[in-house]
Amino acid sequence: MADEAARTFGLTLAEALARFEAAGYTAQFGVVEGGLVRCYSCHADCDPATMELNEILRIEGASDPDDEVAVVAMTCPSCGCKGTLVLKYGAESTPEESDVLRALEDRRDGHRH
Repeated sequence: MADEAARTFGLTLAEALARFEAAGYTAQFGVVEGGLVRCYSCHADCDPATMELNEILRIEGASDPDDEVAVVAMTCPSCGCKGTLVLKYGAESTPEESDVLRALEDRRDGHRH
């Protein structure tokens, strides 16, 4: 875990997105009303608990630590595409973003994230 934190410290949002895109996460997801996640490839609105969270990077702004963003690499349960979802967390997040972040299940090691 410390190694991962060291590898992502100072990472910008653009760098995180580029890293995931290079790994094949080319689709995009967004949060919509009701705390659902929309796949912009197949336009399905999905319960975040049904989506596969493959990796998550947390980013804090270099000039403003309150710039807290989570970049999630995930798989759509509807069409199977791999893509990214950008969520604010902390004081600046919307209620829907907070709900989605809490509901996403991290299946990398069998625990909830």
